[in-house]
Amino acid sequence: MISELKTFIAVCKHGTFAAAGDRIGLTQSAVSSQIKRLEEALGFELFDRTGRSATLNVAGQTTLPRVEEICALFAKLGELPEDNATRGLLRIGSIASAQPTLLARALEKLRKAFPLVRVHVSPGVSMRLMDELDAGKIDAAVIIRPPFGMPPDLTWQALIHEPYVLVVPKASPQTRDWRTLIQEQPFLRYDRASFGGRMVEGFLRREGISVNDAIEIDEIPGLIHLASKGLGVALVPLVEAHLPLPSGVRVVSLGEFTFYREIGLLQRKPRASPPIVAHFAQHLREAADAQPSSSLLPKRHRAGKPSRPRTS
Repeated sequence: MISELKTFIAVCKHGTFAAAGDRIGLTQSAVSSQIKRLEEALGFELFDRTGRSATLNVAGQTTLPRVEEICALFAKLGELPEDNATRGLLRIGSIASAQPTLLARALEKLRKAFPLVRVHVSPGVSMRLMDELDAGKIDAAVIIRPPFGMPPDLTWQALIHEPYVLVVPKASPQTRDWRTLIQEQPFLRYDRASFGGRMVEGFLRREGISVNDAIEIDEIPGLIHLASKGLGVALVPLVEAHLPLPSGVRVVSLGEFTFYREIGLLQRKPRASPPIVAHFAQHLREAADAQPSSSLLPKRHRAGKPSRPRTS
């Protein structure tokens, strides 16, 4: 029932079922179903419904602060007492590309400093991990920076900037003109439902580039592999975990038009986070600063300002 309570708070915060659904990653009908289940469990309606609109009624207004208190208490169940900050369970969410590199280096340091802390890593895409953090299922998340404003109860720590490049088959025309390659070759698209894919879509729109869509997937290694098989070209972030690239592809730089994917740590405000999260955040920052460089990467691709302002 916690999910229903969180959805109720989201509807009250964002004004409509549709707006709440967009924020928490549910369809309008799913939001409506959750609210209906909550109302059935409580035995009274929370909203006055007129046509497609729903307005919080008196019972809903009375219920809202109680629901917020319950959710706040539920979130605290996973917190470690101050005197037990060096033991217990740390629940981390992470996108796949950060797990074998940035996250692994940070956890190596954390385990050496706090050997009694157990760590559980939940994989997932950025949007789902944001929802899990918001629901209190995890303590922090290593994700792509969301393309919208941060909720006021969450904080963002930038770690690295990964430049987007054009990956093309070795057998493709030997030109450095990335615009021509994108427009004339089949386009392998980074899934538009993902934060990274939205950045690609925004870049294409800003530059007024039309593409010949061929395949759309959410896995960066999959896009690179498809390009190595000669199936098309792809705009992908150059990620440490995916280097060196397969021999069947080559990289074409976007030059001054390079845009960046920002990877960082999303967590609740310090007062609402287990004490161990602050230690993890510090080790993650150190791991980002120690990230090895690559001849394929621009010199400034860490959390500092990238060589060209990030556009997203």
